[in-house]
Amino acid sequence: MSTREHWVLTFVCPDRPGIVHAISGAVVDAGGNITESQQYTSEDTGRFFMRLQIEAAISKSDFEKQIEKIVGDYQLEYVLDFVGRPMRTVVLVSKAAHCLNDILFRQRSGQLPIELTKVFSNHSDLNDLAKFYGLEFENLPIESGSDKAKFEAKLRDYIKQEKIELIVLARFMQVLSPEFCKEFEGKIINIHHSFLPGFKGANPYAQAHARGVKLIGATAHFVTEDLDEGPIIEQNVTRVDHAASKQALVQIGQDAESKTLTQAIKWFAEHRVLLDGQRTIIFR
Repeated sequence: MSTREHWVLTFVCPDRPGIVHAISGAVVDAGGNITESQQYTSEDTGRFFMRLQIEAAISKSDFEKQIEKIVGDYQLEYVLDFVGRPMRTVVLVSKAAHCLNDILFRQRSGQLPIELTKVFSNHSDLNDLAKFYGLEFENLPIESGSDKAKFEAKLRDYIKQEKIELIVLARFMQVLSPEFCKEFEGKIINIHHSFLPGFKGANPYAQAHARGVKLIGATAHFVTEDLDEGPIIEQNVTRVDHAASKQALVQIGQDAESKTLTQAIKWFAEHRVLLDGQRTIIFR
């Protein structure tokens, strides 16, 4: 292979001496040059995390052969990919448009390295928005438990058939089943509002206004079986005061949600987010 490619390599392994030397040797044997390197050792779990960007005139299969030589000795769990390759992504929505609109705009503008393949929804409200960006939209109403099972079955089949790598919940107001969350663990990102104190249920911004909340924001996290308890990827917060109306709080909150979600998507698609149990390691 004569074309020089730009690769991104991430890996996790138990921490021990010699890891960086070994991986550097594999890169040299592949004829590669390291252009970016970040590493971290977790004292909590005793695991070592590393992200490298490498220029090398080598095929993926041949590069993987060099890495495989040290996998056994160091118990490496690794991912090798092309820098900037668009990650195949599906988005789930309900009625709120702000997060989907931001994702679609940033993807079209070249700010998000993702390939949006389809939008699934339990309502038809955002069909026109998806169509405006030339994206396929499928509405599958959820009125009962059997409807939810059908929705997940259709989504599961699509994910597998289309080799989807990332599932984004862009204000999707349904709770995914524990089985679905477990099957695609580490591949589903959700966004929700963040208040201090927290408000659940209907009209959280009205509750926040009534209580005179001073900080509002948003949290993007991985979806797990425990509702809204998955590893956090990104958070943003904005200070507000008594003069902010309920509508102003909604607008500020929606801006925070959109910004936080797209940042989380970008980091994930660039292979900058690694899981360390219930925490995330993010190489910015």
